[in-house]
Amino acid sequence: MSAGSNLRSADQFLCSICLDVFTDPVTTPCGHNFCKTCITHHWDDNVLYKCPICQETFNTRPQLEVNTFIREMVSEFRREAQQKSSSSSSEQQAAEPGEVPCDVCTGTRLKALKSCLVCLLSYCETHLEPHLTASRLKRHQLVEPVENLEDRICTKHDKPLELFCKTDQTCVCTLCSVLDHKTHEFVPLREEYEGKKADLEKTEAEIQQMIQKRRLKIQEFKESLKISNDAADREKAEGVQVFTDLKESVERRLKEFMKEMEDKQKTAEKQAEDFIKDLEQEICELKKRSSEVEQLSRSEDHLHLLQRFSSLEDAPPTKNWTEVRVHPPSYEGTVVRAVDQLEKNLREEPQMKKLFEAELRRIQQFEADVTLDPVTANPWLVLSDDGKQVYDGDVENNLPDNPERFSMYSNVLGKQSFSSGRFYFEVQVKGKTDWTLGVAEESINRKGKIPLSPQDGYWTVWMRNGNEYKCLDDPRVRLHLSSPPEKLGVFVDYEEGLVSFHDVDAAALIYSFTGCSFREKLHPFFSPGLNHGGKNSAPLIICPVNQTV
Repeated sequence: MSAGSNLRSADQFLCSICLDVFTDPVTTPCGHNFCKTCITHHWDDNVLYKCPICQETFNTRPQLEVNTFIREMVSEFRREAQQKSSSSSSEQQAAEPGEVPCDVCTGTRLKALKSCLVCLLSYCETHLEPHLTASRLKRHQLVEPVENLEDRICTKHDKPLELFCKTDQTCVCTLCSVLDHKTHEFVPLREEYEGKKADLEKTEAEIQQMIQKRRLKIQEFKESLKISNDAADREKAEGVQVFTDLKESVERRLKEFMKEMEDKQKTAEKQAEDFIKDLEQEICELKKRSSEVEQLSRSEDHLHLLQRFSSLEDAPPTKNWTEVRVHPPSYEGTVVRAVDQLEKNLREEPQMKKLFEAELRRIQQFEADVTLDPVTANPWLVLSDDGKQVYDGDVENNLPDNPERFSMYSNVLGKQSFSSGRFYFEVQVKGKTDWTLGVAEESINRKGKIPLSPQDGYWTVWMRNGNEYKCLDDPRVRLHLSSPPEKLGVFVDYEEGLVSFHDVDAAALIYSFTGCSFREKLHPFFSPGLNHGGKNSAPLIICPVNQTV
């Protein structure tokens, strides 16, 4: 019998239990053949002794003997298969590290082409042929070569894992489905595989979308960083120019100051030197007269003494120095005046004006729509219907003394509160002689006498008597303004702890509270001051921001 004919009829040498070539073949009384070990284990696991093929039942367990004829036929089949394997092995590649080797090859193990999920073996081209030709083996599931096929066997029932338990979310064998998981929901592995594969594809698409979003975000951050760096470079260049101009202006003013001081010193020195020179000249004249008097007083010549006496008796031509003083120039206030002039000059510097204007435009972008809260208004105050104006009406209104209302001072808060970020508002103070503006914490004291200080929750500036300006810091700071502001801007950066006040029309910074520690919500704070018989009747007006500076 040729090797080809043996291979073509290979299915007659397969055990119907293990589906592999017979090992120690035995024949049952009904005439069917099995591996001795396979049929023995089969009957060990069952109460009835049935033939797995024809289902014939035997009353007693049959005595099985090895069928020597079939064993010889199987041996011949194995030899011929081995010969063919040996003859073709030279044409096939040996399994290299990382590749799955054939489980049947002896000696040099060739590279496996497929793995059988039923046999749990991997086969090279030669040993795979029975699975391609034998009718029973064709039903086996072949996959690409995989290692660790034992992981695909149920450890409890020694059966292939063919089902997926949806209840327990685990792979099981057919016996598990009728024993341990009999009430559970099952699907074939392939069906669950297809579902999970679809889920993975969806997950992969979502991950790719997330990756793309993050790449776009990275690009956004890079562009933002570039914009930030470009802006920083522009600011640094402008800052260098501004501070260079400031340095030059300060140096010029210093030279002017030093020259002024030196001129005053020289004037005082020249006056003193002229007086000293005159006095020394008079001293010389007096010494000369003294010598003449002394000589004449010693003369014994009566006629000579009497003739000279009248000329020496007259007082010498000298000045009365009793009231003459050297008045040193007053240096007091020179430095203050010089600094004030320097500040004025700096404000008039084109670069500085541009800088202040740019800063004002920047903070104006944080404009908040502020309105007055009538619930907090002192009874003497009059508020407009739109909540944008307030003044002292010089008449007390009959209003309930609720906890939010200021009882003694003519104060009122804005309705809006801020506990983060930045905000800005502008108030017209034109025509007023008294006013106080700023921000205050929500829990401030509103009854009786109120100290306006940061420690008490107030960050404010005021004007009194039409020309006195102070920042109500601790201690208070007198402000020297070149001209009275007609419109005041108030800016707050909550996180930075900054409250700054600006002359809007002059685009000038008036004062800044820095390093503030805000503990709660902030409200805009307004006090139009007392009416003073109509002298201070003009209202405080909350104005819309006009970015035309």
